[in-house]
Amino acid sequence: MTHQHRPWGYSNSQDGNLPDWQLHEETLAVRAGLARSGFGETGEAMYLTSGYTYDSAEQAVHSFTDEVDHFVYSRFANPTVSMFEERLAAIEGAQYCVATGSGMSAMFASIACLVESGDRIVAAASMFSSCYVVLSEILPKWGIKVEFVKGNDKKVWEKALSEKTKVVFIETPSNPMLEIVDLKMVSDLAHNVGATVIVDNVMASPILQKPLQHGADVVMYSATKHIDGQGRVLGGAILGSFDYIQGYLNPFIRHTGPTLSAFNAWVLVKSLETLAMRVNRMNESAQAVAEFLAESPKIKSVNYPGLKSHKGFEIAQRQMSGGGTTLSFEVEGGATELFKVMDALKVIDISNNLGDSKSLITHPASTTHRRLDLDTRESMGITDSLARLSVGLEHPTDLIKDLQQALR
Repeated sequence: MTHQHRPWGYSNSQDGNLPDWQLHEETLAVRAGLARSGFGETGEAMYLTSGYTYDSAEQAVHSFTDEVDHFVYSRFANPTVSMFEERLAAIEGAQYCVATGSGMSAMFASIACLVESGDRIVAAASMFSSCYVVLSEILPKWGIKVEFVKGNDKKVWEKALSEKTKVVFIETPSNPMLEIVDLKMVSDLAHNVGATVIVDNVMASPILQKPLQHGADVVMYSATKHIDGQGRVLGGAILGSFDYIQGYLNPFIRHTGPTLSAFNAWVLVKSLETLAMRVNRMNESAQAVAEFLAESPKIKSVNYPGLKSHKGFEIAQRQMSGGGTTLSFEVEGGATELFKVMDALKVIDISNNLGDSKSLITHPASTTHRRLDLDTRESMGITDSLARLSVGLEHPTDLIKDLQQALR
């Protein structure tokens, strides 16, 4: 296995003087996984190395057979990457974390490590387009059956999960419709048929939702979004139990190589220190923007789990601590009018990213979800008049004023 990183928790290689109480997640975001070198640096070290040396040939042999805890190759593990993994696991409350080079590599690996020809997957129907392509086009080529379920009707989920299933994949809130799936209800049904429940928690972040606390087995992230959240690097992460990580995920990851670079890991380590502050501020602003848009006569509909009008509001109240940083809305007049509004914005940028410190708006039908055919987009509710707005760290009054003038 080569270099087992520590399970989540606070560590300090300088003195080993550990607190005897449970640290708050905001403290863990600064100190979990801290592994200082002999220089005693305050800032986390960046280990830009592909390989490692050994004191003897025997030590190399024992490192590869896991008899000695020693880094052997950065495709397997790297000190900086391990710091990021341990820190994120501490925030999430997971036993172990494995980092990857992007969110989509995390999504694919989290499922692919479990399935083989003849297996069955059940997935919530509303999701990011690349996730949909993996499930509807790529995995079926391997002889894997995939069934998509719409909504939260327990009877519909019971029917879908009435036979043996290997994986249940859920994206909640979904991108870009912000649909909510009842994690506990689906997880209970999934476990009855032996399925592993994997949750794409990108839209909520580990600050606003912790799927493992609601019955999920595995959580995955595009760390590019809120975790970096400043438009700098790509990254992904998969979190789960020791048995899942060591028994299924690590063998797949190590031989297929979707490795996170040490530089990107270092950026993400430092980003975790401000994650809670950023996400909580963005969540408050998104709530204010959603309430403003819901009252505008030029807005046809607003999708935001923090609004009482949202069909998933009650479930979101149970499993999330906020509505999130992202919303979507439809304007009256179709794509032509929407594009006029987008082009008139002075503060908010047009971009297909989300979870960023800068507010970003995009037209999913022609950008993030254009790969899907028209029928699939329409079944997800992604119309030509729909915009997705990721709310950043600007003052909410400026964002509302920007939307006001653009809508005029």
